[in-house]
Amino acid sequence: MTKAPSSPDLAHRIQAGDRRALAQAITLVESGRDDHRAAATELLTLLGTAKQALRIGLSGTPGVGKSTFIETCGLMLTGLGKRVAVLAVDPSSARSGGSILGDKTRMDHLARDPNAFIRPSPSQTQLGGVARRTREAVALCEAAGYDIVLIETVGVGQSETVVAQMSDLFVLLLAPAGGDELQGVKRGIMEMADLILVNKADGDLKSQAMRTCADYAGALRLLRKRPQDPDGFPKAMTVSALEQQGIAAAWEDMQHLAQWRQEQGIWGQTRKDQASFWFTEDLRQGLLQLQMRDPATSARIKAASEAVASGSLSPTAAAAQVLDPLRKV
Repeated sequence: MTKAPSSPDLAHRIQAGDRRALAQAITLVESGRDDHRAAATELLTLLGTAKQALRIGLSGTPGVGKSTFIETCGLMLTGLGKRVAVLAVDPSSARSGGSILGDKTRMDHLARDPNAFIRPSPSQTQLGGVARRTREAVALCEAAGYDIVLIETVGVGQSETVVAQMSDLFVLLLAPAGGDELQGVKRGIMEMADLILVNKADGDLKSQAMRTCADYAGALRLLRKRPQDPDGFPKAMTVSALEQQGIAAAWEDMQHLAQWRQEQGIWGQTRKDQASFWFTEDLRQGLLQLQMRDPATSARIKAASEAVASGSLSPTAAAAQVLDPLRKV
């Protein structure tokens, strides 16, 4: 994308359900160019927030079967008349910054479904398992009329908690024999999970999956009860994406939890808290970029970097040297 498209035209096409326009808009919001950022901000303002979907964050270690689960679940949902958008975040190369973006090819049946939209995006330098502009991509999918947005994270482990700041429900996929009860009480991603699904509960792995599920169910009982959960949540259960077992039951639990949170007013308050979180994040990033562009600051950074490289200053001292003048502003 070179020239930013007309925001009013793009907004109209997105609201009309044009999937090509939606893909183009996500490319726009992911761009870091100043003119593209301005166009993206205008587009998001025009679209507003009137339409809201059920946002489901999905995480799990590589190889646990996230793509298979999403395809099976997505096809079930489209079969129920739902429109489903999948935002899959793929890991980026530490060397080139590129990404294979292979999730869409793994969901070939869902990709051909007219009621589904799949968009892979590179994580780039963003930590936490999601891309920096995933939240804005979610808003675009909602404006396009999708009922459910599935956000698949990179799958890097227990630090992948940022997705909880942009989703209504957080589902954690685990593999059979992937840990023990002690793993279940570790802080981080386990505290964020609303539903723990032990996948691959089929064939020779079924008995192991049942034991793993029991371990995590016991571990969840040891965690402090959260105010956003009804009785019985968070819970652990087994599924088999390959054999399509347990998926419908998991969806029923997701619906029950979402409805309960809406009735209790927790849903709305969580959305407000998430909006405040992302306002602070955008403000922090914007202020950082403004400071980095300041000629005096850039000169201090360059001098400090050279001092660190030569060994005359420690990284900590060099950072303090750059930051001290900014603290006095």
